[in-house]
Amino acid sequence: MRSFVSVDLPDALAQPVSRLQDEFADANGLTFTDPEQAHVTLKFLGDVDEDGLPELERELEAAVKDADVDPFTARFGGLGVFPSLDYIRVVWLGVEDGGEELTRLHEATEKRTTEMGFEAESHDFTPHVTLARMEHAGGKDLVQQLVRESRASSPGDERRSRGSEPEVGEMDVEEIRLTESTLADEGPAYSTVESFSLA
Repeated sequence: MRSFVSVDLPDALAQPVSRLQDEFADANGLTFTDPEQAHVTLKFLGDVDEDGLPELERELEAAVKDADVDPFTARFGGLGVFPSLDYIRVVWLGVEDGGEELTRLHEATEKRTTEMGFEAESHDFTPHVTLARMEHAGGKDLVQQLVRESRASSPGDERRSRGSEPEVGEMDVEEIRLTESTLADEGPAYSTVESFSLA
């Protein structure tokens, strides 16, 4: 079972995510994620033996307790790319509020799952929602322009008040989920295996 640990965005944010993706519609080479499946990945697990699910679920429940994070509000806005603007592989939506709590949840999940034998992350955690993946660099210039315009805004910047930095909205984060990813011709389909409440 191919799986990951996530915070899933609510249905109410699917349309704002889709509108943001529309800004990149003219960028050749991008493959867009399904806005109705938008999420923040806390930990990618890869293949999970279903016989090991009970132990994994116990460890994820313990990770939530370790993180000691109460339900909180996450606000999504701003744009970024991985790994860099010079070499773009992923275009993402940022987390403007709630990043500290998401990071604590990631760190606790990372610790518990690597102790179980899952592969450790090879890069620092940046809470984000993947908007698109770049298959070739045909639309690189447009992506660079849009991301640079987003980064040019700051809380005290007049341009921000005019809406140049994309704002998607906010959600109440009350749980994390163990999510199964099933690959299909039309793209991956996600389903919740188990939820773990922060309360």
